[in-house]
Order: sequence, then C-alpha cells, then structure tokens
Amino acid sequence: MEKRRSLFTDSPLKKKLLPILLASVFALTACGGQTTGGHTSEGNAGSGSTPAQGNSTQAESPATGGVINIAYPAKAATLDPHTTTNASTKDIARQIFEPLVTLNSKYEVVPMLAESYEVSQDGLSITFPLRKGVKFHNGKEMTADDVVASMNKWLKVSTQGKANLSGAAFTAKDPSTVVLTLQKPSLLTLHILADTAPFPAIMPKEIIEESGVEAVKTFIGTGPFQLEEWKQDQYVHLKKYPDYASRTEASDGLGGKKEALVDDLYFHYVTDESTRVAGITTGEYDIAFSIPFDNAEQIENSPDVSSFVSEGGMTTFVFNKKSGLFSNVKARQAVNAALDIEEILISAYRDSRYYTLDSGLALPNQSDWHSQAGKEEYNQHNLDKAKQLLAESGYKGEEVTILVTRDYPDYYNAAVVAQQQLQAIGLNAKLDVYDWPTMQERRKDEKVWDFFVVGFAVRPTLHQLPFLDSRGGYPGWTNSPEIDKLLDEIQSAPSIAEAKPLVDQLQALVWQELPIIKLGNRVNMAAVANHVQGLQDVIGPILWNVSTTKK
Repeated sequence: MEKRRSLFTDSPLKKKLLPILLASVFALTACGGQTTGGHTSEGNAGSGSTPAQGNSTQAESPATGGVINIAYPAKAATLDPHTTTNASTKDIARQIFEPLVTLNSKYEVVPMLAESYEVSQDGLSITFPLRKGVKFHNGKEMTADDVVASMNKWLKVSTQGKANLSGAAFTAKDPSTVVLTLQKPSLLTLHILADTAPFPAIMPKEIIEESGVEAVKTFIGTGPFQLEEWKQDQYVHLKKYPDYASRTEASDGLGGKKEALVDDLYFHYVTDESTRVAGITTGEYDIAFSIPFDNAEQIENSPDVSSFVSEGGMTTFVFNKKSGLFSNVKARQAVNAALDIEEILISAYRDSRYYTLDSGLALPNQSDWHSQAGKEEYNQHNLDKAKQLLAESGYKGEEVTILVTRDYPDYYNAAVVAQQQLQAIGLNAKLDVYDWPTMQERRKDEKVWDFFVVGFAVRPTLHQLPFLDSRGGYPGWTNSPEIDKLLDEIQSAPSIAEAKPLVDQLQALVWQELPIIKLGNRVNMAAVANHVQGLQDVIGPILWNVSTTKK
C-alpha cells in the first residue's frame, strides 16, 4: 500500500525537513491543511460573507460509515472550550462545538455559525446575521439568545475575552441577528473571536445559565459529532450527528463544508507513548497522536501506517510571577542566561529535523507578527552572567519547583535537562511530576510551583498567546503594565504595517521581562493507518471530512 505523508504549509521548518522527507520511503500526497501531532488576515473591515475557497483532501466519493479509534496522549479535565487553552479539551471539543467565526487554512477569519459579519464604519460594533436551521444536538434550533448567552459568558471567563475584549458585550438585534458592541475599535477583534483555544463555542442558553461562571457539565453543541459517552480516564466517544447543518462552501481549514463521514470517533486516553506506538502499528488504533521522534523509523517501516508531520508551535518555560523566587525579574533573567537551549531541544526532540532555534513569539512565516528584536537575549548559555544575576536576585538556596508532566515526553525531557543546567549555577531545582490534568490543577496554585514546561500551538496573532496580557489571568500571572500598554497600542493601530514597530518593541520587552522563556519551534508527529483518508490540521486535528475504508 502506498505510504502517505502530509506536509505543513511553507515555512523554514518545511524547508529544513524537505530533503529528509524526500529521501524517505514515503510517497507524498498533497493535503489541503496541516496534520496534527496531537499536542496546543486583518479582519476588521468590511463583510465576511464570502470565505476563501480551498480544496478538500477527500476523494470525490469518500467512504462513509465505520469507526475511527484514536490514541490520544493526555486526558481532558473538561470538554468546555470556554474555560481552558488546553489541547486535550480543544481537540475533542472542536468536533462537538462551533463558533460564530473561524479560521481557514491561511488563518483568515471566515463565518461559521454566522451567515456573515459586518463591521461598522467606526469599528465599534460588528453585526452577525446567524445561519437559520442550525440545530443543537438536543434538537433545539439555535437562536440569537443562545449566541448572546454563550458569547457573553466566554467574554467573562476566557483568557482571550478578558485580555482583549474588556467591556465588550453581545446583544440580540432580532431572533436571528446578534451585535457585538466594543468600547474601542481593534485591529484584532475578529481574530480573537475565531481563536481556537479557548474558543467561543455556541451552546444552548439554558446550559450556559445553569453553569454560571463555572465550566458546563452538559456538552451540547452544533457540530458534526455529538458526545455519546465520556468515560473518565478511559475514552471519549463521539457519534455522528445526523441532523448536522453544514455550510455549503468548499471545506477550507476550519471553515466551509463539514461532514461526519464516520459513524463513531473514540478518543482513547493512552498516556504511555510506547503503548500508542504499539497500538497504531498493530492495528488497535487508527490514528495515534504525539508519536515520539525516537519511533519515527519504526513508523516508517510499518507497512500499513504512515507518519504525518505538522507545525507544532513553540515550547516554553512559564514562570510564576506572582509568588516565590521568580516574582523577581533578576531571577528570571538568571535562568534565561544559564540555559543551553540547543541541548534542551535535542533532549526533547532527539533530532534537529524536528525543531528550530528561533527567538520570535510568532513563526517566521507569520510575517506580520514575527520579530527578531531581543534575540541577543536568546540561548545565551552564559553561566557567569547567570550566577551574577542570581546573586543580585537575593536567592538564598531555597528549593525551586519545576512543574511538569510525563504525558508529553518532550516537556518532561526538557525539564530534566533544564534542572541539570540550573543546578550548575547553584539553583536548588527539583521536578514535580504529575499527569496532565493534575498538572493543570496544580498550576492554579501559585504557592506550589516556580515554573512549568508547556507548548503553545500556532496562534494567528500575538494577542492570542495567553501568557502575555496581565488581564488574561493565565497561570504564571504576567503583571507588566508595559506589555499591556504595547498590546493595547497594537490593537489600536490603523493597520498591521503601522503596528509592526510596536511588535518589535513588544518582542524586545518580553525578552527583558521574561514572562516566559521561549525554547524554540517544534514540529509534531502523528501516525495514521493507511485506510484513514482526509485527516487535516489547523492548530489541531480536523476529524470531519475524514473517512475509513476499514469496516
């Protein structure tokens, strides 16, 4: 059977991998989007009634029916996408829920549950006519009241809403039209509304009201799949929603036509990486996410399985800036000066094909947002400077806790090497290791950790990185009025071109204040059985329009 490999969109990572991929035994097939490894346009003028068109990866008559079993690396603490940035929630929830607007394969904003959108001339309101005939999984037709309840809750509880849309509110103009009113115009509003995590899913009004400000407990959306069963710590079972109302435009990224081609999806929680690899190669699973790079050759040599590579975003250390040693910027700068980032990334990703050293908060191919300002602070590996900064911070030998999970082996391996490097400058560093859901809970308590290791998926704008804005409340608790001011000035800029100098200032300031340390850009690798067709990725897996010939 012919091997298949999906390549990500044009980028330095693609150029770096291309000679190796061409030399492999895989025959390449073109895909319209990226393929996931399982981890995490200006758009403020005119109408969005016509999404960009794209080519479907499906054959003209794809197979229908069947079951796809997925080996997923981390357990979800919730399936409510309003309340978390975690990939383990997002990757499942996006199959169940839908937003008003979404992103196509070029990261452009296009309508989804909105029929279209129109921005007022002064930029202070956006009107969204809603699609008619869209039904929730309980059979109720979606109305403006459901959208208003869902969106106003998202504005209050999500990091994106709190950080970027303060004071905004949705109201119902009529039963099939909603209006977003803003306190000030923004270059980024539509991109924020199309964010993928935490994404503003539309749910029935009564479920929103029942939950208050807490995460919902009943998971009813409008998407192509509905929740059938969530067996904690074992699996999530999604079932085809027979009354799904699709858009009619060609499928393109997260936009356009959606069809549940298979009857059932099972996300099996398989936290052990060797078990995921064994399961995909023996046929127990049809898709396995987060394949270790050490197992690339094994996947390549499996006759019925293909590997898939996608842009994975960036890997970071996030400091606790509310409590403990790293509330002192000198201590954060000491860690940054000490790190040998190349050594950390080699430990995490095993091969230079799978990561790129880069100081920018955006990927290099995101030309509007990528900046090299402050790069002189990146990957210094200057132990003498680090020791001096640590002494200036007033460090007295207290224990420093690195919070990490084994569920993502790259995070754990990065933490182990960082611990060794920090011990070399006199930091009393220890690892505190938990499964992913427990780590998520632990990081809410500023008294029990000092920094944690985590990856952030590709985001269309810098403002959608949750760790930057003080008002977002993301664990780590950035508290920089200067960063907040620059973020606001970028949002208020009349155009991306006029915002670019501010982006450079922001990038340089981040490397001085260090709310996080960016280690580098990574790729993700998944493994897919050859009987599965059409898998795509835009900041996570797209499982609609995916078929299987295995019955």
